Amino acid sequence: MRTVAVAFLIMSGLLTAQPVREERFHGRQAWVLDNGVVRLSLLRGGGHIAEARFSSGDARRTVNPMRVPHYQTIEPYEYNPARHDALYGANSHRWLSSGYMGHLLCFPVFGPPSSEREIANELGNHGEAPIAEWTPMKTAGSPSGATVFRYGAALPKTQFRVERQVTLMRGSAAALVEEWAESETPFDRPVNWVQHATFGPPFIAPGTSFLDMSATKGQVSQGAAATNSLEPGSPVEWPQGRGRGGTEVSLRPFQPTANAGTYFAVLMDQSRPVSYFTMYNPEFRVLIGYLFRTSESPWLGDFQENQRMQDKPWDGKTVTRGIEFGTTPFAEGLRRSVDRGTMFGVPTYRWIGGKERVKTTYALFLAEIPDDFAGTADIALEDGAIVIRESGSTRTVSVPAPGLAAVIRP
Repeated sequence: MRTVAVAFLIMSGLLTAQPVREERFHGRQAWVLDNGVVRLSLLRGGGHIAEARFSSGDARRTVNPMRVPHYQTIEPYEYNPARHDALYGANSHRWLSSGYMGHLLCFPVFGPPSSEREIANELGNHGEAPIAEWTPMKTAGSPSGATVFRYGAALPKTQFRVERQVTLMRGSAAALVEEWAESETPFDRPVNWVQHATFGPPFIAPGTSFLDMSATKGQVSQGAAATNSLEPGSPVEWPQGRGRGGTEVSLRPFQPTANAGTYFAVLMDQSRPVSYFTMYNPEFRVLIGYLFRTSESPWLGDFQENQRMQDKPWDGKTVTRGIEFGTTPFAEGLRRSVDRGTMFGVPTYRWIGGKERVKTTYALFLAEIPDDFAGTADIALEDGAIVIRESGSTRTVSVPAPGLAAVIRP
């Protein structure tokens, strides 16, 4: 294994950064951050966070919640239609499907291309960022003793540059993620900027994987009426929604309907400066969660797929749950989100100015939970820790995260 040298300014002048290893992850080029508590694998192809798991323990503790497809993926920037269309299909999702794994950045589009002309120019679903080649960059600064990695990608077709810095805190199961997008054009333009955290088996299973979050109201998507687990277009009052026929259902579990799926979007609680979501499966002793600034990511979408999609490379075999938080509620493409304008009075896209460089900040964390964990009632940042308050109980689970509150709070 080779080691990538990650240079940065040492705040205390006493400690050095921990090295980042270059490895293969399911046949893909990856950079591995491991602080002895958790391990993160970041892919060169698309920049995806493909692995986030505890470094040690039994299988119930070290499970990787992130989605790893049942089919072999490739580096998406090496896509060759003559060789790869037969494997990954012929629609606008093929470039993304070829390298899709775990958490991906949807930028500058969330959803499909806006026209056949864009598809002809090889602009696919969820934008250029998740299929570009990401390369290491010099790190400007970090907390002492942290494991830090900075990487980025040029997006020549859409004329942006994206960068991400991941700081895995010493002795902690929490990682701070800072992301930048910079326009290379002199004029202002709209964008979608969405984090697509995609989870998969064995951590994800219909009826037994549970979502909790600081959401308010929302709506089920209108599409795929025949195979939608929920009533298309129906309202959401988190955590309640409407099943087929109008019956009230809890939206916390992965909807159990076979050969079906759903998508609903919710508005995060606008009174909270920092929003959260968590996911867990009672079969495992792991909870994965995210914290993000509500002002930067007011929307969250829950995408559920239970062996519904027959197109290649899904082939009716995919089980996955994607939690998608950012500037935009529905994966409908940039043009339609701009035409929509607002939902519940909140914008459904954002602007980036000419030659402007903008930033978003969020955190990813893991927590070990008891076997009888009943769900997340709330999350607080206090005393240098992420404190998870259990539903229907006075119990809490704490994840050390020194300094996180000062960084992530607006």
